[in-house]
Order: sequence, then C-alpha cells, then structure tokens
Amino acid sequence: MTGRIVTGQCAAAVALALAAGLAAPASAAELSLSYFMGPKHPMNRAVFTPFARKLAEVSGGKLTVKQYAGGALNSSPPKQYSILLKGVADIAFALPGYTGNLFPATNTVTIPGVCADALDCTEAMWRAMPLIEKEFKAKLLAVWANDLPVLLTKKKAVRTVADLKGMKVRVTSKQDVPFMEALGASAVSQPVTVINRNLANGTIDGIAIDPSAVRSFKLWEPAKYMTIGLPGSGSAFVLMMNRGVYGKMSAQEKAWVDEASGKWLSLSGGGAYKKAARAGIAFAKQKGVEIITLSDAERARANAAIAEAMAAFRARKMRGGKTGGEVYDTMTGK
Repeated sequence: MTGRIVTGQCAAAVALALAAGLAAPASAAELSLSYFMGPKHPMNRAVFTPFARKLAEVSGGKLTVKQYAGGALNSSPPKQYSILLKGVADIAFALPGYTGNLFPATNTVTIPGVCADALDCTEAMWRAMPLIEKEFKAKLLAVWANDLPVLLTKKKAVRTVADLKGMKVRVTSKQDVPFMEALGASAVSQPVTVINRNLANGTIDGIAIDPSAVRSFKLWEPAKYMTIGLPGSGSAFVLMMNRGVYGKMSAQEKAWVDEASGKWLSLSGGGAYKKAARAGIAFAKQKGVEIITLSDAERARANAAIAEAMAAFRARKMRGGKTGGEVYDTMTGK
C-alpha cells in the first residue's frame, strides 16, 4: 500500500517496479503483491486472485491488490521473505523451505508421515498455526502445502532404494536433507527456478518435488523417469503481509483483510495443489516420462532406512523450546 496507510515501501522498490515496465500504484489503498512465478501459475488462480477479489468485495473497493508477477520486485525465490520485511512489497508469496533454519516448525510439514496429500498437509499446518505464527515477523494471510514429492530423474531409473546410492538429488527444504541422505543419495536444496536446467545439464541427478511442478516448470523436458512412493510429505507455502502495513490499518481495514484471508484461502491453495499433482503425473505420462511406483516392500525398506533420521528430528529442540517430535505430533493431531 502507498500513501495514507503505508510508509514502508521504499523509493528503490518503486523505481524497480517502474524499471520493469510497471506503473506505480495509483490508489492510496492499493496493496502490492509479489511472487516469482508467472501469472499462469496455479497459485495465482487458487490463492492470489481469490484473495484480491475477496478483499475488493468486502471492502467495497476501498482496498485493492496489484500483482507484481514473475519476480518483478525480486526474482529470487529465497529472498521473498526478506523483501517483505524491507517493505519492497506489501504482500509476498514465499516458500519457507528455502530458509528452513528460520522456520523449523513450519517446515515440519515436509517430514515423512505428517500427511497424505496437499489438503491433508494444509490441515496439518493449521493444527500447528500457533507455533507457525510465532516464527514469522509478518501477518500470515494463508499457509498451505503441496502434495507428496515424486522423484524425477534423467539418466537413471529409481526402482529400488538401492538405486539412489550415490545420486545427487535436489530437495526443497533443509529439513529434507537427512532423510534423502539416509536413503543413500547426496541431497542439495535448490530453488525451483533452477532445477530444470540443473537436471538437464547433469548438475543434479534427480529432483524430489511435488508432481504439479512437472507442468509449472516444464520438468517433463529433462526428466525421463518419475518414481512414486519415496518417504516425504508436503512443502510449506505462505502468503504474508508486511506487519507494519497491517499495523497501520484501521480496525475496519484489518477486518477486511482478515475476512479475505485465513483458512478458507489456505484450503483453496491446498486443494489446487492436490488437483495439480494428479494432473502433473498424468501429464508426465502423456509426455513419455516412465512412471515407476515403488512396491510395498521397497517402501518398507525406505521407511526403515530413515528411522534414525526420524528419531534425530523428533529429539531436536527447535526455536521456542519445542522438540521436533512435539511439533510433528501437533501437526498429525496426536
């Protein structure tokens, strides 16, 4: 927002927006929303646009949203939280997994066994909302998750746990690393914007990711194989507002923002990812990617292989004093 409510959006940010060919917001009640994906990404249809429409509706047009898609304000996925804190954007979409050390409770949703699909993972996050909210220096508008990861590979098909030995596999979150390494692979966390190129040129041997990304980031182009059934859960996503922006709003404006956000918006994101995951697997198959589903015996071997990593996670103390096990149990409803 600019003008009467917001003071945090700096001149440098406005100059950056203008350099990208975007007009500065004309309305004093206009909120800027930053995301690094293109406007055709499923999360625009499921989260960003529904939030903007609802906010305009409940406020009678007194609060509106202007999207800055495709990284117009900052193209680095790991820096979206930072640009929000600095006031470059009023609202930003981010993946907490890219800065996992800051959000250990939030990223617990990625630990194997937490949830069964994107909607289930989103519900799990909402069970832990009091813990999640404490990790952010921002007003959370929505928190949701995508579907369980599949493994995409180019040169080598992974049909057994043993096939992973020595492979370099990209994971989303730092918290995924010990589990992938327990399966015999070398794990590295990389932003989603570079993984297509890195799989194509051999920098990595595989990508562990929600299958919706097959279409969103054209991963069917470098990948020849998709393995389903390795241990994993959803990755976390957040839509958040600069705390100063929200704090300077009137009580009525805050009520409008609250009505336009929250659990309903989060479930819209989770539901869209659940649907997109199924579509991603079907699309990969259509494009000639071989779909491999691990046998029950191999899944059991994988779960046995990660048992030590799971015990270590459960015992580890997080910021705020909770153990990984306590947060895990909160998410699973135990």
